[in-house]
Amino acid sequence: MKTSVAVIYGGNSSEYDISVLSGRYTASMIDREKYDVYEVLLRYADWNVVEWDNDKMTVKGPVEKGDFSFNGVKFDIAFPMIHGVPGENGLLQGYFEMLGVPCASCSSFVNTVAFSKYSCKSYLRGAGIQMADEVVLRKGDDYNVSEIIAKLGLPLFVKPADGGSSFGITKVKIEQDLDAAIKYAFEEGDVIIIESYVPGREMTQGVYTDGKQVITLPITEIISYNEYFDYEAKYLGKSDEVCPARINANERKLISEVSEKIFRFLGCSGLIRIDYILNERGLFFLEINTAPGMTKMSLVPKMVAVSGQSMTEFLTGIIEANLHK
Repeated sequence: MKTSVAVIYGGNSSEYDISVLSGRYTASMIDREKYDVYEVLLRYADWNVVEWDNDKMTVKGPVEKGDFSFNGVKFDIAFPMIHGVPGENGLLQGYFEMLGVPCASCSSFVNTVAFSKYSCKSYLRGAGIQMADEVVLRKGDDYNVSEIIAKLGLPLFVKPADGGSSFGITKVKIEQDLDAAIKYAFEEGDVIIIESYVPGREMTQGVYTDGKQVITLPITEIISYNEYFDYEAKYLGKSDEVCPARINANERKLISEVSEKIFRFLGCSGLIRIDYILNERGLFFLEINTAPGMTKMSLVPKMVAVSGQSMTEFLTGIIEANLHK
């Protein structure tokens, strides 16, 4: 009997559409000779197994949430591809942990820590990871624009503390724009983070485990045509993504060592992607994606190709490592 894999996508955040693309691509790349693959579309309380004929979706029926099954088939492993809530903030992983269902993802704890940009930065400071200074605001907090700029300088970035795909982010260059940027970020969540601008080259690296060792994928440099790596740059082709990055051996060694250190320090499993800024002062951590994009245009599939693996081989390794952990 084949192992049943449930690839779960959709979710409840602004990243829903990207998650659907990631989930569909991931499901299409899983070895069908080795696994029975089910695609689960999750949207709030509705969890349904779906099938696609090109871009036409057919709903096959609801998932039984009591034991995570469908038509009597209990899924052997969950493969979450939800960007944002509830797949990247630990809620979904907590559900699987309670049921005892293996999950090709970081634990609920790691997802919870990593999802909050401020919590993650605070946690990683204990490992000596270099990063930009920040100010954190909760909705309803009083703040003084001049005091924030006095601490962080200009330009600076304002972004939701939780979330991804560059929703709600603004690069602020003049003091008069900061208040509007704060209000814009609060449209995406109740907590925002304001960070000092770190100039340099943007680097990103995928990291995963095969169950025996931590493996780093080839480093990619992101060269955005826009002010920063925003939604257009990520998903609409407004960037160059150079993989492997044109950096020297010492820089490559530094980034890979820091990536492995972060992976181990947090206790990650499955696949993550870590973003950095590299400049003459060293390497600055930006954020962790515990459910990185997996569309045809996404960074990780390109890293996998450069590493010499097929996506099918790569996903088989992820599934097997997490099925038996």
